[in-house]
Amino acid sequence: MNLDAELSALAVQEDLPADLVWRLLQHPQARRSAALLRKDLTAESIEEVIRLGSARSLAANSHVPAVVRARLAEHPEPSVRAAVAASVVDEPPGLWARLAEDEDPSVRSFLAMNEHLPAELLAVLAEDAEPSVRLNVVQYWRDAPEPVRRALLTDSDPNIRRSAASAYSPPADLVPVLLADPETRAIAVRYVDPSPELARDPDSGVREAVAAHPNLSAELRDVLAADVEVFVRNKIAARPDTPSALRESLVATLATDDPLTEWVLSSQRNTHTCPPQASAPPRLTRKQAEDLLARAGL
Repeated sequence: MNLDAELSALAVQEDLPADLVWRLLQHPQARRSAALLRKDLTAESIEEVIRLGSARSLAANSHVPAVVRARLAEHPEPSVRAAVAASVVDEPPGLWARLAEDEDPSVRSFLAMNEHLPAELLAVLAEDAEPSVRLNVVQYWRDAPEPVRRALLTDSDPNIRRSAASAYSPPADLVPVLLADPETRAIAVRYVDPSPELARDPDSGVREAVAAHPNLSAELRDVLAADVEVFVRNKIAARPDTPSALRESLVATLATDDPLTEWVLSSQRNTHTCPPQASAPPRLTRKQAEDLLARAGL
């Protein structure tokens, strides 16, 4: 671990004396770590973080007093206001409404990620003129009521339609609409029975979806096992109901020199191995912390 990383780890160590935290605030990387994660920042430390230019990290720290976060919601930099918006509670009352009307779309987009927001405000954000705001509503409001889901499933922005089709089970009358839309066709396959037409669709994404369908017949499974697209064949190999002999023959056709493609393919078949998690940094005594700060000139 290099010196910067050691200082950042020390900056978030629990029960670290306030005087050592103060010294760490003079180091940019350690200051950002402390501002973002410490639960025990003093009023003086908070002011020092702001003075030294790390207000954005501080704004994202949900342990900072509400009065401070409300103050940062008025910060001239949109990135600071956005960091506040992502998790702030409505204190003082009206703070959410003010952020929902922020002139910068990134602030409204981060507000849509806020798990504390009431349904009424999320419904307002679902109609925001900025696509990134509506997209975050889809991604973070999974229990949206049907009128909101309908609007997002038929949104003018293709990214939003795709995201909504993945996030929401569509009303039955919208399934044909989603199947007819090239942007959502592959996702909508899960809501219909596989057919020979879908198994021959020119879009390989549609064929992949058919290959993964729980109601896939043995006949269509064998058709897709011979597909020209490696990811379609991989979906067949990943199916629990694929005969072992067929699976082995398919896996033999999936070899690739691209590490990323190999990882994706093996991940879909649950045969990849994740690297071990890094061990937690050691807890330093005061003497060790003092020595580290001295080495860093703090």
